Amino acid sequence: MINFTVGPVQSSDAVRAVGSENVPYFRTPEFSAVMKENEALIKKFAKAEDTARVVFLTGSGTASMEASVMNTLTPEDKAIVINGGSFGERFVQICHLHQIPITEIKPEVGHALTAEMLAPYENQGYTAFIVNVHETSTGVHYDMDLISEFCRRNGLFLIVDAISSFLADSFNMKEYGADIMITGSQKALACPPGISVIVLSEKALARVAASQTTCMYLDLKSALSNGERGQTPFTPAVGILLQINARLKAIEASGGVEAETAKIAALAQDFRDKIAQLPFEIVSESMSNAVTPLHPLTASAYDVFVTLKDEYGIWVCPNGGAMSQIIFRVGHIGELTPADNDQLIDALKDMQRRGLI
Repeated sequence: MINFTVGPVQSSDAVRAVGSENVPYFRTPEFSAVMKENEALIKKFAKAEDTARVVFLTGSGTASMEASVMNTLTPEDKAIVINGGSFGERFVQICHLHQIPITEIKPEVGHALTAEMLAPYENQGYTAFIVNVHETSTGVHYDMDLISEFCRRNGLFLIVDAISSFLADSFNMKEYGADIMITGSQKALACPPGISVIVLSEKALARVAASQTTCMYLDLKSALSNGERGQTPFTPAVGILLQINARLKAIEASGGVEAETAKIAALAQDFRDKIAQLPFEIVSESMSNAVTPLHPLTASAYDVFVTLKDEYGIWVCPNGGAMSQIIFRVGHIGELTPADNDQLIDALKDMQRRGLI
């Protein structure tokens, strides 16, 4: 199988080799050193302040989404949530669960966030802004310059889910004034799923310190306290954290975050150039390098996914719910090459010859 989904994605030989080893005991100085190195490299690649901290949670990206909300916001806050798809809706659900007052901004599917959409919320007493910078379900990548300027003007605490865009798209936590950035192990980090990551600014750390979280497992005060010694409060996914370490060091050795982002961008453009003559419409007007969202003009999106999987040994990424028949997505993250793109294009051309698309 060739995996063109947006997570879990294909891992390098080096990452898979680490995964094949026995998992070591982790309450040791050696493992603490690995965790400290992981924190330093994540901060470097996110372009965070030196005073920022990183928490590694054993859980999917949703664990870090919820932990970020419940440890830094209270019912006294008033937040704006960008709800442009499945993952924006997840933040809405999390905020409702934790009784955080919110206002939703709902761009149409595939459409960018604009200044006109934000204008009614200027100087209206909001305290926080929550966004999935890459709404993975639709492929839209929101304008972080626009969001950053709005938040600075209005003094808003900025939570950014960059789960599927970290490393794939340029992100500068310090310049954007982001207070929280979230990512996950199974996206462009190209490791198995199971670890999600939260980078916290000084302002976020102050909010965590003042919070009264009524949850043991997702209490960031405990995670940060243990992190000072390179440890976690509970048993983490040790093997995945070691794989993350191997992956981060490989990125650093290959030119750092800029080189990694450029590689993913080139792979995405190669695919988009090659798909142009086939009966698909790119549905996003503002795309991430991580994924290309496609609407088949002559077939069901889900049928395309099933046929590629069952008859060609290729995984692309389906959608759920109302978008299941309309949009499928082709990922450009993980251990992929232009030759892999060619194999997918050849399969789609064969489907076209067979009258399936």
